[in-house]
Amino acid sequence: MTETDIKVLLIDGYIDDPAALGVPPYISPMVRSVAGAAVDGGAVVEYVTIDKIRKGCKIPKASVSVVLSGNTVPGRYLRSMPMSSNEIANLIPKLSGWKLIGGSLSSSDAAESFDFQIRTDLAASLYDGLKGKEVNERLRTLKEWNRWMLLGADIVKEHQDHPMPLIAEVETYRGCHRFKSGGCSYCIEPLKGKPLMRSPSDILEEVAHLKELGVRNVRIGGQTCIISYGSEDYLGIPKPCPDTVNKLFVPLREMRFDVLHVDNANPAVIAEYPDLSSDILRTLTECCTPGNVLALGMESADINVIKANNLNATPEHVMKAIRLINEIGSERGENGMPKLLPGLNLIAGLDNETNDTYRTNIEFLKKIVTEDLMIRRINIRQVLPVRKEFITKIDNSKFKRYKQEIRENIDAPMLKRIIPVGTVLKNVYLETIDNGITFGRQIGTYPLLIGIPYVTNVNRSCDVIITEHGFRSVTGIEYPFPINKANMNAISSLPGIGRKRAAKIMLARPIKNEEELMKVIDDTAVANA
Repeated sequence: MTETDIKVLLIDGYIDDPAALGVPPYISPMVRSVAGAAVDGGAVVEYVTIDKIRKGCKIPKASVSVVLSGNTVPGRYLRSMPMSSNEIANLIPKLSGWKLIGGSLSSSDAAESFDFQIRTDLAASLYDGLKGKEVNERLRTLKEWNRWMLLGADIVKEHQDHPMPLIAEVETYRGCHRFKSGGCSYCIEPLKGKPLMRSPSDILEEVAHLKELGVRNVRIGGQTCIISYGSEDYLGIPKPCPDTVNKLFVPLREMRFDVLHVDNANPAVIAEYPDLSSDILRTLTECCTPGNVLALGMESADINVIKANNLNATPEHVMKAIRLINEIGSERGENGMPKLLPGLNLIAGLDNETNDTYRTNIEFLKKIVTEDLMIRRINIRQVLPVRKEFITKIDNSKFKRYKQEIRENIDAPMLKRIIPVGTVLKNVYLETIDNGITFGRQIGTYPLLIGIPYVTNVNRSCDVIITEHGFRSVTGIEYPFPINKANMNAISSLPGIGRKRAAKIMLARPIKNEEELMKVIDDTAVANA
């Protein structure tokens, strides 16, 4: 068999973990690197998403069949989700050639029928196999990494969300600056050793190619801390390198993507180096698009849990970081969202947790509310034993009450603070309809779920004015509202209208302006509508 005879079927079952978002509208860097490794190994790639298979796409024959899927951080999804174990089991008989699977589902029982279950780097293992080497677990080299991201970029054109609302996650580095101390007890990044950094020029080359291929939205993610990008300080808390961050983000701004966002940050770095971190925060605020979120890894405010698990930061570190990000990034941007806000990650089930840990976390969050600060989102999850087993046994009923208290007493007032009633959110992409409600989101990092209380056309963008708040989502209507085209249900869903006033409005159409509308709805004959 010659190299040109080799065909690789690449099935994107969607990877979803902190280092690689890949559930639509995202396309992960992992699946693009697998495609690039296949091309580099002399193969032709056929890329198919699990959503296309769900809709009846026939499984092509191939020399090699590769599946990537799994979510290490369970999430809730709007219109798609990662491939399930049952779907993998049903898929296996339809696959041809030798078979590889990667992602967290490679550890599932359903994956045992694959020839290779890859847990380290699916792209590197596939490349070795195509080159006639033994298929082992290994990490890619930096040269391979950069080469494969370019060679595999073309598959974005085959994704069902291309060009909109597709958003491509782009990696900056792997590993953790705290690798010498072992890093956080639950995280596998420190096990990858010294951080392997991609240079600004290599990242920019990949991103420029994605732009040429029609990608309009990018998130610079896949790193443990964007504030530490470029730093070669591996003792304790790394000293930031603003110049390197600047060399990446200033050219990115000039590429004029519709959306340019980032991901994680270590709050201890921001707190210990406030001046250098301020320079980087200003760069991110000026170069990225509004709605950007820096997810801060606090994990716990309980000092005993922090010590036992070698966590990133103390509560004092986190509070200082939240204050600084708010000071620099809280100005509202042109799309209606603040330019840059912190997010917060909390993990339950870590070693040394007690009955008081949840209360300690809630008291910390209440201080944020009291100080009139803003947090875009709080991610609360149970620890997964991907690195070790944890001795703490989680009481599910207590955990549920803990989450509910945060949603009601922290998230709800925070959401009203960030997006008051009357805020116009621009470029909301309408994605799905459920029970007469149209749901949409702005494209980007941790987008806010927006419900429009009537049925309207999806797969398009519109502006929305906010009318009501939930705990973690909001309600709004199209802005400007199409009063002369909307149907009865849409008009009656408007605040303060009801069906009687809606009927009156429909009879009075076309309505020329707001003054004329007010005369219609102020009619005393329908005052009790």
